[in-house]
Amino acid sequence: MATTKKRTTAIKTYRDALAFLFSNTNYETAKRLRYNKDTFDLNRMEVLLEILKDPHKKVKTIHIAGTKGKGSTCTMLSEMLQSNDYKVGLYTSPHVLDMRERIQVDGEMITRDDMIKHVKKLSVAVKKMADNPPTFFEIMTAIAFCHFVNCKVDFAVIETGMGGRLDSTNVIIPEVVGITSLSMDHQAQLGDTIDKIAMEKAGIFKEGIPSFSVMQDDSAMKVLKKEALRKGTSLKFTGKDIDFSYRFESSRELGPHNRICLTTPTSRYEHLPVPLLGEHQAINCGLALSILDGLKCRGFAINDEKVVLGLANTALPGRMEIIHEDPRILVDGAHNAASIKAVIQATGQHIPYDSMVVIFGCCEDKDVDGMLQQLQYGADKVIFTRVKSPRSVDPDELVRRYTDLCGKMCQAGETLEEALEIAKPAISTGDLICITGSFYLVGQAKEMIAKLPKPQTVF
Repeated sequence: MATTKKRTTAIKTYRDALAFLFSNTNYETAKRLRYNKDTFDLNRMEVLLEILKDPHKKVKTIHIAGTKGKGSTCTMLSEMLQSNDYKVGLYTSPHVLDMRERIQVDGEMITRDDMIKHVKKLSVAVKKMADNPPTFFEIMTAIAFCHFVNCKVDFAVIETGMGGRLDSTNVIIPEVVGITSLSMDHQAQLGDTIDKIAMEKAGIFKEGIPSFSVMQDDSAMKVLKKEALRKGTSLKFTGKDIDFSYRFESSRELGPHNRICLTTPTSRYEHLPVPLLGEHQAINCGLALSILDGLKCRGFAINDEKVVLGLANTALPGRMEIIHEDPRILVDGAHNAASIKAVIQATGQHIPYDSMVVIFGCCEDKDVDGMLQQLQYGADKVIFTRVKSPRSVDPDELVRRYTDLCGKMCQAGETLEEALEIAKPAISTGDLICITGSFYLVGQAKEMIAKLPKPQTVF
């Protein structure tokens, strides 16, 4: 109790606020994590929010779960709602460079002063819960709700953290629910089969609340349908129940890109260019448009022309992002096998290069072997490195596993800087370096590039 009191009175600066936040249990950095009602306790979250006078009940929300594409879908949705003159809160995770990226209103990160104010308020609530204190992610989620209420947002787009059923965001009664593409990830926590993972994600379904998803693996679709029926929610799949198609093309104005068509009884979008690169982003975009149509059917004013303008404004750091030109360095936070496959495919479609060097690092709770198997299909050279996380897989261990699985040569650098030095003699004009496997690694790369003198030079 004394320690908590000391932290409460000491929160005067942004650094103090961060110190308080990180002093709480943080499952994002835990090496071993059990996924159950002891570690992920919705009752604890509800107690915290009750102390704060239930801010989550004072704002309209949209809830998004899934394995990959959650952040992209949320961001596109947020931009399209903003273009329709709504004030929009956006809560996502993880961040790339700044923790404040997780909480945004109309594209603007929460300010440091607001973070300090909210952390002070939360610290008092945490003190009252000394017997069962909330976690870092629960506190961040509560801050997001409080901030959105203070900013008087019209909608808050809420991305789940891990899973869905026990996720701390699963205290809301949203206007619409979305489930993005499902694949193997966090198997130790969510289950070792796709249907078990689907069951956890379907935990965000609510009675009477319309739900939307994309085409899934047959077993995942079966689970989602069964759970939707059990929960009393309508569930529509983009590409099955909703007329949806996409195609790849290239134009002088936009270069290589995807275009989508989506038609419902109340909306019609034809040949919309997708602002984010990759086939997977076309699928995410279709889901975002389906969710918008769901809002329209619930009586919210959605103008299709404004939707198109908002979509065109979408940009997302850390996803298929070129952060350096000479040599060209691409970063993407792909952290499961399906996402690595999507990045390899999207890079081949959208970015011309002669050969590609992949610098890869990941955390041990991921489908490591699945990701390594996908790397071999696009990488001409692979260099493994360490992620700045207690959960990082040792680079030498990655070398061993990649060699065993794929029978290909690779190298290891203990740090990202060492990995880039190893890449140096393998890179020439026209080649590409792709840094992927973890948002932690993407953040390291962006931070390193940002600190370079101008004009930037890596080597």
